[in-house]
Amino acid sequence: MSTSVESPLLNPVPTRDGQVEGYVHSFETFGAVDGPGIRFVVFMQGCHMRCKFCHNPDTWKTRVGSKMTADEVLKKALSYQSFWGEQGGITISGGEVLLQVDFALELFTKCKKLGISTCLDTCGQPFTRREPWFSKFNQLLDVTDILLVDIKHINSDEHRRLTGFPNENILDLCQYLSDIGKPVWIRQVLVPGITDNDEYLKQTSDFIKTLKNVQKVEVLPYHTMGVRKYKEMGIKYRLDGVEPPSAQRIENAQKLLHIADYTGYLTWKPGLVIK
Repeated sequence: MSTSVESPLLNPVPTRDGQVEGYVHSFETFGAVDGPGIRFVVFMQGCHMRCKFCHNPDTWKTRVGSKMTADEVLKKALSYQSFWGEQGGITISGGEVLLQVDFALELFTKCKKLGISTCLDTCGQPFTRREPWFSKFNQLLDVTDILLVDIKHINSDEHRRLTGFPNENILDLCQYLSDIGKPVWIRQVLVPGITDNDEYLKQTSDFIKTLKNVQKVEVLPYHTMGVRKYKEMGIKYRLDGVEPPSAQRIENAQKLLHIADYTGYLTWKPGLVIK
């Protein structure tokens, strides 16, 4: 698939004392749903997508937030290392981490030198095979153990209506990760009236079955916990009146996506790098 996504590397990368700086939104010190084990989660600032169900609109703006170096983030993370166990580690999430690929590369390179498990949580929107971004992304993959990839919607037209962008390059990312054998968890947000559609869920399942690297599939039920932020920021909430899916619809989605077929994930060992 071809993409027309502009390379994020065309933007200047901030540095301080020879180190790349990242725009950080916040941290989660005890993340239990952000990859294998217990993880320290770094939420990066900035995302181009405008998903109607997004519960963190405060992460949208780019080039704002706390500017931090990889060493500063790593120092903060290591103070919680005793909680990680053998499977836990550090996850970089967003916003959208691939808008700051240089910072992620620097942080994960330092992590691997310390034997820390690394996980990348992405919606895939910045993905392109254009240079110089693609080579930088492959360097990042060399120091990334596993990725969490959201498929917002399997239909590209519906994806554009839901997020503001088509999905061809995102599905291309999934295919590329499969081709190189990089382990992933696939996640589907279940939104009543939008993604909670049997035909689309079956199409998503069919696509996932073509991939050879999927370790786990998760259904993430839509929720309204972010509505307050929209009001505080003066942004119109576009899913006003949409209620979370019922337990029956969640179970239905899990069956249609055959999540029971994807229950395992690798047991990470200190210093392990999967390429």
